[in-house]
Amino acid sequence: MRISTKGRYSLEALLYMALLPAGESVSARVISQNTSISDGYLEQLFIPLRKAGIIQGIRGPLGGYLPGRALERISVGQILRAVEGELEPVDCVTSKPCPAQSYCTSRHTWSELYKEINTCVDSISLADLVKAYHAMDKMEYVI
Repeated sequence: MRISTKGRYSLEALLYMALLPAGESVSARVISQNTSISDGYLEQLFIPLRKAGIIQGIRGPLGGYLPGRALERISVGQILRAVEGELEPVDCVTSKPCPAQSYCTSRHTWSELYKEINTCVDSISLADLVKAYHAMDKMEYVI
């Protein structure tokens, strides 16, 4: 399984928003300038993120985007699923009924991997990423 640029850029844009003071909105253009992600692509990514309630858009001259709920209530899994769809390693785990399900020797492996992927990404919140980001600033590097 590979996370596409949709997933990576959505997560990066959300982290950028999360690092701003609470309640402060930011335009796609400003996010673009600070992340090097095109603002047109960001606008496309924001459509499913808004539908999922992960971000909200504010209209008007001082408008922009901001997280749609508390950072603790937005998981990496929710962000990725909003733009990527299900995070299944192979199609037969959830999407399509597998004709070989009763005798497939590898299906159990794919099902377990799917569970572990979801458990992992659902256990990391946007608030966790903000804490990790701030902790990076405090790290001392000794050679």
